[in-house]
Amino acid sequence: MKFTMKPVVLAVALTTASLTVNAGDSWKDSAKDAWIDGKAETTLLFNEHLSSFDINTDVKDGVVMLTGKVEREVDKALATELIMSLDGVTDVNNELTVVNQNEEDSEIMDDLKDSKVETVVKTRLLFESEVSGLDIEVEANKGTVTLTGKVDSEAERDLAIAIAKRTNDVKNVIDKLQIVS
Repeated sequence: MKFTMKPVVLAVALTTASLTVNAGDSWKDSAKDAWIDGKAETTLLFNEHLSSFDINTDVKDGVVMLTGKVEREVDKALATELIMSLDGVTDVNNELTVVNQNEEDSEIMDDLKDSKVETVVKTRLLFESEVSGLDIEVEANKGTVTLTGKVDSEAERDLAIAIAKRTNDVKNVIDKLQIVS
């Protein structure tokens, strides 16, 4: 009887260890998805062209699902672009319902693209712990981003500029940041 119990105890121990490792990975994945969900909701909230209260987000394994309603097709496209630009997002499943099917002209599209750029840059600045994102204003005009406000050091200024330059659809960055010692 002693000899048959050893394999059973070993099997139970290995199974328990395996389940513990899987639970740890599951927890990490859930936490990452929750973090992405928070960033997605914040990004939508900061965008002045979208009503974040009409858009729901859900994240599973880095894929963000958007449900709810938007006014125009361009708003639906904007929501996808904003969310795809977030770190950690692998894909967007956009199931938003378009309420009004009006034609959009190029001026509205340019304004929305600038708004998207402003929102993405501002969100990235806010989530970067080494930058005082609340003290930096972001304006975009036809792909040119202007950063104004106050930073604590040259390194913080350089980081803020680098974050803006790495954002999709940014062609140029104008630095009007002041270093306050």
